[in-house]
Parts: sequence; structure tokens; C-alpha cells
Amino acid sequence: MKEAQNLDTQTAEILIRGLRESGIEPDHELISKFTIYLQELMKWNRVYNITALKKEKEIVQKHFLDSLLYLSFLKDIHSVADVGSGGGFPGLVLKIARPELSMHLIEPSRKKAAFLKHMIFRLKLDDIQVHQQRVEALSIKVEAAVSRALFKIKDFLKRASHILYQGGIIILNKGPEVQKELENLKGLKQFPTLSIQVFEKILPTTEIKRYLVVVKL
Repeated sequence: MKEAQNLDTQTAEILIRGLRESGIEPDHELISKFTIYLQELMKWNRVYNITALKKEKEIVQKHFLDSLLYLSFLKDIHSVADVGSGGGFPGLVLKIARPELSMHLIEPSRKKAAFLKHMIFRLKLDDIQVHQQRVEALSIKVEAAVSRALFKIKDFLKRASHILYQGGIIILNKGPEVQKELENLKGLKQFPTLSIQVFEKILPTTEIKRYLVVVKL
């Protein structure tokens, strides 16, 4: 694909293969958007340190493809809030993959919020907003809240549950310590109907395990 020619060969192959492993056909428009995203992230990162990852291959695998792990839980979802969006992971990636989503990117950092707004303009995305504030101060309502930020499940519930419609879901990406966090959720009286499921996923193009925690209120 000519859009991938601006990437080094290995990075382009990982992106295309990873999209296919995520159940997404890597058409020209999609590859073009991810290429622009990667190039702009690399450019901004030199000055503003948007992400700790510096290599294109790692950004594609551990940011782009990792973010796409959320997709399978959003099939019937129309509105999403990405809490602590940072460089747009997973919210901006999900919006690129599913343009019909109504997306809110919540990011209190001024420089990261500026980057997100820049990317929305560069990628010509509609129905997506950046909120440069903490989630506790927001009064929006969505069907799903997602995050890759370092929130404990319990803390996330306390901070972000108010932005969900009744019956809404929270999706968090966790490492192997997830069981310890689940133990700490016992006895949360303010969430009497809480339902929690944990799904083990393999990060596309790698052998790395991820644990997606889906919480239904």
C-alpha cells in the first residue's frame, strides 16, 4: 500500500498484520490515517514527550494495536469517553477504526490536550471532543468509559461512574496483577448491581497477554 511507504518496512508490516489480526481490513484510508497519526506523534514527542515510547514499531504495537483490543466490547456502543487519553490511547485509535463512534477524549494535561485537538484537525474527524479537565468535573453522559491510564479499578469506578448511563460499561486494560485489584472490589455498597468480567487477550503481532476488565454498572 502506497500510504505505508512513508513507514519503514517492518513498521508497515506490523501495522497491516496487526489490523488484520484485530479483524479490521487495512484499506488505504485507514493506513493513511494511522501513518499520519504516527508521524505527528513522533514529531510532537521530540518536544512535548507525549509518550515514553520512542520507536515506531513499539508505538504501533503497544499503543495502536493495544488500543484496538477494546473494539470487540464496543459492538453495540455508540458513545464513548476515554478517561486520561494522553496521546489518544485508546480513544483516538478507536475513533479512527470506528468513525461512527461519538467520542470524548478526557485529558487534563494542556500539552496532551493540544496534541489531541491537532490530531482531530489533521485527521478530519467529526463527532469527537477533547475535554481538558479531570473526569470528576465533567457532566457528560456516555454508554462506555475506557482507559489505559494507571487507574485502579476501584478508583476509576469512584471517579468516572457518574458519566455513564444506567447499564453502561467500563473497560480497563490491565496486566497480570488484575486479580489483586478484583479482590479489593468486594463490598462496594454504592454499586449493588456491579458485574465484572475479565477477558484474556493476546496483543496482535506479539505474544504479550493483556487482561481486559469489563465492568457493567
